[in-house]
Amino acid sequence: MKKYIMALDQGTTSSRCILFERDGKIASVVQREFSQIFPAEGWVEHDPMAIWSSQISVATEALLKIGGSWNEIYGIGITNQRETVIVWDRKTGIPVYNAIVWQCRRTAEYCQKLTDDGLEMMIKSKTGLLLDPYFSASKVKWILDNVDGARERAERGELCMGTVDTWLIWNLTGGKIHATDYSNASRTMLFNIKTLEWDMELLSLFGIPCSMLPKVFPSSHVFGYTDAKILGAELPIGGVAGDQQAALFGQCCFDEGQLKNTYGTGGFLLMNTGNEPYMTENGLITTIAWGLGNKVTYALEGSVFVCGAAIQWLRDGLKILESAQDSEYYASKVKDSGGVLVVPAFQGLGAPWWDPYARGIIIGITRATNKYHIIRATLESMAYQTADVIDLMKRSTGISVSALAVDGGAAANNLLLQFQSDILGATIERPDCIETTALGAAYLCGLSCGVYTSTDEILKNRKSERIFTPLTEDSWRTEKIRIWRRAVERSLGWKE
Repeated sequence: MKKYIMALDQGTTSSRCILFERDGKIASVVQREFSQIFPAEGWVEHDPMAIWSSQISVATEALLKIGGSWNEIYGIGITNQRETVIVWDRKTGIPVYNAIVWQCRRTAEYCQKLTDDGLEMMIKSKTGLLLDPYFSASKVKWILDNVDGARERAERGELCMGTVDTWLIWNLTGGKIHATDYSNASRTMLFNIKTLEWDMELLSLFGIPCSMLPKVFPSSHVFGYTDAKILGAELPIGGVAGDQQAALFGQCCFDEGQLKNTYGTGGFLLMNTGNEPYMTENGLITTIAWGLGNKVTYALEGSVFVCGAAIQWLRDGLKILESAQDSEYYASKVKDSGGVLVVPAFQGLGAPWWDPYARGIIIGITRATNKYHIIRATLESMAYQTADVIDLMKRSTGISVSALAVDGGAAANNLLLQFQSDILGATIERPDCIETTALGAAYLCGLSCGVYTSTDEILKNRKSERIFTPLTEDSWRTEKIRIWRRAVERSLGWKE
């Protein structure tokens, strides 16, 4: 009987399930988008029940698609949008409020107050994170402070909190397991990445009772078993990692200095930095990449808030695209962006700027500008933002970047990847399977469930589908980046 690893890939705009064969090939994939909720400017929410119902439905459909049965599944790996946080009733499992999404900026003023109070360095030394509303802690505090009775219920031990992986584990196990992994815990701003424990000083600072917190385990670990009444079988949940760390693992970046970029809703560049956290003071995040057994691997990360979300905006907001896949076709109708630059600072800017008050601009418009120039400039903004982060990472670590592994939905766009190679002056490697986020979760599950004996065995699965090399001169590259940064400067600090 052929068997598969099931990867649940719960993203910012959709839930997916992918069934992988042992050699890393995809046997089945099903994806379902769910609604984005925008209650106020800069606020972003999800319905937690929509997350759960869409994820469980695609899991069932992916198996039905190949005529499979649950006894053909080795186990389940989970990867998820990070920092997004949910608070729910411990007995009923009913959320007390919508999930507050990583993109949400509602706590910017509170985070600024903590910075003004001189707490930024203390928080960074413990968590590796910048003091920004991006992370989970201030979002949980907001829920406890603004939902009637929530703080009192939390202090009585009646409420649970967790990132999306924890929410899925809870529901898959019928409420039996309240757990997360090192990678997701490291994104909450409540977890000490050196001691590998929830930090009591940070919990006190944010006013979050420790009774709300999940247990933390290595990323490759049997967290528990699915409730047979929910999935029809008791399957091990054997791997959990935040989406970007899972992609790093799925790209087989197992050695120090290896890095990847994911073009998803946001853009995330991660570099494996080995067994010790590499702290910087210039806008990069230090995070836990994964835990295998008693060994923890760390990563340095630059986070771009808006990449693929900008293409969705062209489709859903401006309505100049019918589908995201059309962006390459329309962008190729012009030889360049015609001098147009798009800075997609819809919810502020991440690395290297970290400005929650930046806002998006389209600049360089002339009478000759048409929609194709705007589409192309929006695509190019992904490459420019990635180049900014890589430049910062090179200056911070002294490690030269000659090659970049890429993944995510937009990595299928050849025009984007060629421009990325040109603007970086580096080789871009697209793997045979660009679903590396889900693949990483599957590999983590496979290790704990005995499908693989080591990362060396996993490495044998890796193949490149296409290599992009730079076609431009250094002078062209330098001038392009100079003009891009002029545009970024005009977007900074716009929202007072």
